[in-house]
Amino acid sequence: MTTHILETPEADLAYDVHGPAGENPPLVMIGHPMAADGFGALVSYVPDRTVVTYDPRGIGRSIRKDGRADHDPTVQARDVHAIIGALGAGPVEVFGSSGGAVTALALVAAYPRDVTTLVAHEPPLVPVVPDAEAAERARAGVRDAYEAKGFGAGMAAFIAMTSWQGEFTDDYFAQPPADPAQFGLPDSDDGTRDDPLLSDRSWALSSYRPDIEALAAAPTRVVIAVGQESAGVFTGRAGAATAALLGQQPTVFPSHHSGFLGGESGYAGQPEAFARRLREILS
Repeated sequence: MTTHILETPEADLAYDVHGPAGENPPLVMIGHPMAADGFGALVSYVPDRTVVTYDPRGIGRSIRKDGRADHDPTVQARDVHAIIGALGAGPVEVFGSSGGAVTALALVAAYPRDVTTLVAHEPPLVPVVPDAEAAERARAGVRDAYEAKGFGAGMAAFIAMTSWQGEFTDDYFAQPPADPAQFGLPDSDDGTRDDPLLSDRSWALSSYRPDIEALAAAPTRVVIAVGQESAGVFTGRAGAATAALLGQQPTVFPSHHSGFLGGESGYAGQPEAFARRLREILS
């Protein structure tokens, strides 16, 4: 692996290039708010090709210089476009997961010739689900719990939201606040309120409306993927709804929303089977 820093006027972007050069185009992996190191297990199961991972601006090693704290998919897409240009290898293949899938959809819409195939795994897009207004309220509940009591309460609320089956009904909102101890989370408050997952700093990602016309017109093959265990939960529903807007059925992957994670994450998926499925789609 080699690490590079791409200096731009707004941010210094850290990205890593793994594996050998070969006949296949580079495979760029995008996450958010996850940094490059979250793809370690998945990269290890793709040893025969060049894989590029990066830290989104303001996360991990990528230092912001623009004075902002929000995370916008169109800005992130511009960063990925710059990294693709720096690679100098022509159009790439992209795997984007969660907020990274949203960035990847924005990338293809804005720079359609950058990407030959995009696999967008469970983009958490609030506007595309039938219960969008209720989903916005549920998302605000996570932010409010985090603002009131800190990380443990916010993460417990996030887990409760993302594990809820079906639409966000009155039954969901009638629940008592999720207990951090139930999930092994701390109930103490360290006073910080800048977490990109639990605050409203990344709402521009989950509020993004994909440009369906631009995606349909792009030469890029766009595949919307959903985890086998995500049926019925918000990210699975959002993925399926996005696929429907593009006139396709979602492509099923093993495991859950973070199915590519290894055991070191504390939320292990099935990274070997996940990588095998990804390779099948890209072949």
